[in-house]
Amino acid sequence: MTSRKRAAVVVAAGALVWREREGRLEVLLIHRPRYDDWSWPKGKLDRGEAVPVAAVREVAEETGLDVALGVPLPMLRYRVSGGRTKEVYYWAATELPEDSPARAARAPVARSEDEVDELRWVTPRKAAKMLSRKSDRKPLKALVALREAGRLATGTVVVVRHASARSRAAWDGTEALRPLTSSGAKQADGIVPVLAAYGVAAVVTSPWERCAATVAPYAKASGIVPEPLEALTEDGHAAKPGRVRKLAKAHYLAAAARAGVALCTHRPVLPTLLEPIDEIAPGWVKRARPRKDPYLRPASIAVVHTAGAGDEARVVGFEVQSASA
Repeated sequence: MTSRKRAAVVVAAGALVWREREGRLEVLLIHRPRYDDWSWPKGKLDRGEAVPVAAVREVAEETGLDVALGVPLPMLRYRVSGGRTKEVYYWAATELPEDSPARAARAPVARSEDEVDELRWVTPRKAAKMLSRKSDRKPLKALVALREAGRLATGTVVVVRHASARSRAAWDGTEALRPLTSSGAKQADGIVPVLAAYGVAAVVTSPWERCAATVAPYAKASGIVPEPLEALTEDGHAAKPGRVRKLAKAHYLAAAARAGVALCTHRPVLPTLLEPIDEIAPGWVKRARPRKDPYLRPASIAVVHTAGAGDEARVVGFEVQSASA
């Protein structure tokens, strides 16, 4: 796509916030007085803002709720004024527990009562009738289908590639101490709200400097104490790749039963962390996950959403995100 065409695309993000009350599914609709319409909480990205970060910020601004993003829902694309195309990215989302470390890692957001004058929890059937834009029923239909299949309540494993580091050629120290570059340090700061968007509550990392420094800003902001794991280093992986594969599989199988976890590692380790996904994923996920070197760019993440646990665990969502738009 040319830069001229890309400039014509307006990108927005939001979420379908859901809950269960007495066994009944409810979703949250907002009323915007400016347009006199009922819709999902959403809004345009701020400059340089990552799409998932915009989604949770917009939900907070329009509803006052701090949410964690779950499985991605269908993106909507339509024309807006001036002939431009608007793309709106949606996730299923639930409110974060009060004690979630991800809350502490987020910048304060003030609710904008001028934009939204009413919130209403309704059943999906009522939501479908109330929504002003017919296309907004598409992500709702997907959310209902997930719930009917028992795959709406999900857990998240976030695989993180460390931020940009000094090149091996320019570093005369040990590999374990090779540091981030100045741009890498900025990337590490930028990944904080991205991890918070997915409700990450635990961090497991290679203890080598470039990984430890990548997760340090999130650890500081959230109050989490990262767990260093030698198996996630390049040397540890080279010696016992089977241990890394077993670790990854254990996290995927247990993800839905606990809060989100981030695994920070190095490029050579990434394929071994991602391969176990294939055992519990549908074909589209197998095709979507990175399979070629370098797998992920520095400071990028692979987000694996799973439903069920143990033998019932299945990957129901997969996405790749970075620290900025």
